[in-house]
Amino acid sequence: MTFTSTIRSEASKCESGSYPPVPFVELRDSFPSDVGIISPLVAQVMQFISRYRSGDNFEIELALSEALANGIIHGNQEDPQKCVCISCRCSTEGDVSITVQDEGHGFEMDTVPNPTFADNRLSGSGRGIYLMKALMDEVCFEKRGTVVHMRKGFAIRPGAEGETK
Repeated sequence: MTFTSTIRSEASKCESGSYPPVPFVELRDSFPSDVGIISPLVAQVMQFISRYRSGDNFEIELALSEALANGIIHGNQEDPQKCVCISCRCSTEGDVSITVQDEGHGFEMDTVPNPTFADNRLSGSGRGIYLMKALMDEVCFEKRGTVVHMRKGFAIRPGAEGETK
């Protein structure tokens, strides 16, 4: 993994301008499409996140696993010649932004079945997107779904005990 430290600031990609820009530290890399990398990669990213964000980060971990699995399995069709790129930013305030990009052809969001509907409970698709949206504060897709941006804010800010976002 490549660690990049920066003092640059940016607003959220999903809701540009809705959050003030803050300094962040970023981790970036790309990997061949192999489902075997998901667990070790998620473990490395979560170790990085734990340096900047305390508490239980299970929701981020599960959403990241789903995003990587979607990119490798559905996006790149497990083609080892295609890569999945990941970027993880941790702000100085504990917010986490993750971007996962695949080299697939994308998909139409309208065609993804809702896994909570009785007719779709046994469907082979839709659960990953549903989980990402349920677990993260923001999830948005670009480039026909080949890029997913996810953000999780930090609920309790340092020095603001009892205050929630």
